[in-house]
Amino acid sequence: MESMDLESATCASPTVLCCECGTPISPNPAAMCVACLRSRVSVTEGLMKQGALYFCKGCERYLQPPSNWVACKLESRELLALCLKRIKGLDKIHLVDASFVWTEPHSKRIKVKLTVQKEVLGSTILEQVLVVEFVVHNQMCDNCHRREASDFWRAVVQIRQKTTEKKTLFYLEQLILKHNAHANTIRIKEQHGGLDFYYGSKQDARRLVDFLLSVLPCRYKTSQQLISHDIRSNVYNYKHTFSVEIVPLAKDCIVCLPSATARAFGNIGPVLVCVRVTTVIQLIDPHTLQLAEVSQTVFWRNPFISLCSSKNLVEYIVLEVEPVRLPTHSSHKYLLADICVAKSSEIGLPDCQHYCRTHLGHLLKPGDTVMGFDVAHSNVNDENLSKLREDHVPDLVLVKKSYGEKRKRRQKRVWKLKHLPKDSDDMAVSDSMDQDYDDFLADLEEDETLRQAVNIYKDATRLKHVRHGSGVTDDVEDEAPQISLAEMLDDLCIDDPDSETTTSEM
Repeated sequence: MESMDLESATCASPTVLCCECGTPISPNPAAMCVACLRSRVSVTEGLMKQGALYFCKGCERYLQPPSNWVACKLESRELLALCLKRIKGLDKIHLVDASFVWTEPHSKRIKVKLTVQKEVLGSTILEQVLVVEFVVHNQMCDNCHRREASDFWRAVVQIRQKTTEKKTLFYLEQLILKHNAHANTIRIKEQHGGLDFYYGSKQDARRLVDFLLSVLPCRYKTSQQLISHDIRSNVYNYKHTFSVEIVPLAKDCIVCLPSATARAFGNIGPVLVCVRVTTVIQLIDPHTLQLAEVSQTVFWRNPFISLCSSKNLVEYIVLEVEPVRLPTHSSHKYLLADICVAKSSEIGLPDCQHYCRTHLGHLLKPGDTVMGFDVAHSNVNDENLSKLREDHVPDLVLVKKSYGEKRKRRQKRVWKLKHLPKDSDDMAVSDSMDQDYDDFLADLEEDETLRQAVNIYKDATRLKHVRHGSGVTDDVEDEAPQISLAEMLDDLCIDDPDSETTTSEM
């Protein structure tokens, strides 16, 4: 036992006395203990103990000098990096660790705990911990300044559609919302016939124009106005205007193709029904089921207009339906049929029956109601239609099936759409706009392909009424198409504490 104690005493490291307080310590070049060394030398000398950060409440970003604004969450890596860059003198010492010290979010204080090392007397490395406190000041960034100043803008995109039906504009609004194409917009103003998007830079406006060209058939023109200039430095200040014109067509409209365009699509019938307006104009011949997709280049080379709008359609009652079997079909979605119809307002009168051929044979049956356009008894002023022979002009064109009253269909809807934050003008909003929007919602229910490009959200209020058995009448037709819950997204509702949080469904 004595030999073991002697061996351990021999192997123990030697100790020396501190030159200041006489405490036994391990030998070091300074010959001083840690307490005396810290009393003589401060590692944090030269480091700032307080700082300032500038935060924009509008866009929730922090200023990164000299002029960059970055989005950072509280206690995130990005915010920690921004704080470390603001600490002066940190490049002269070695940083070991850095972390946040929790502070109340509304205190406007951010504390960063630092662990630093520095070589002091006699090549001795001393480590020390300090807390740097940052005071958060509110400062509005340049983009938010321009957004608040409604009169300030550098570029404007004017979207117009020269037609009485605005269903295509409603569809475009949903596309813009889904793809967030209105980012960096200073102001959105609703005008008669379209929308105006104001931007702080020409590049942002150009991005919106490129997006419009990729989703709808349209064309645009540019112009600029000189605001001010400096002849000494050769600096000019312009305001740019992009005028975008969308094709004057909408879903369920009737068109008459120019002869050159009809020949280019395999001598398709000149009088066609517009099935859908997306990246191309999709048309169908109701007499042969032949389809045509007109691109924006072809349309603007030989433009054509709609013969009628949805407000000019007349309601008919289906009396007889006889399917027509063709040796070859141009479409697998539609069915050709010979139909006998009568106007709802002429039921009971002699010679009220009308015979026509339609592409809606897969939907119609005796007793149904269908909307059509009476070409024979209408005064249509169209140059392409006047050039056709009388035997090539149909007397009646059926457009779409009617599913009862619109009020009853609105009661069954448990979904909603979001809208752009636009400034509406009293002259721009009318009863016809409300009717077009209601027709657009009906088109989404009837066309599955059309609503694939639209974000549809659940209406929590309507769902509550449906669950409690109220809000929906029993006489609503069951055959009317509806949107399933699987196609709806969950809308974020903060005001409703009773709402259940679920996963978004596609």
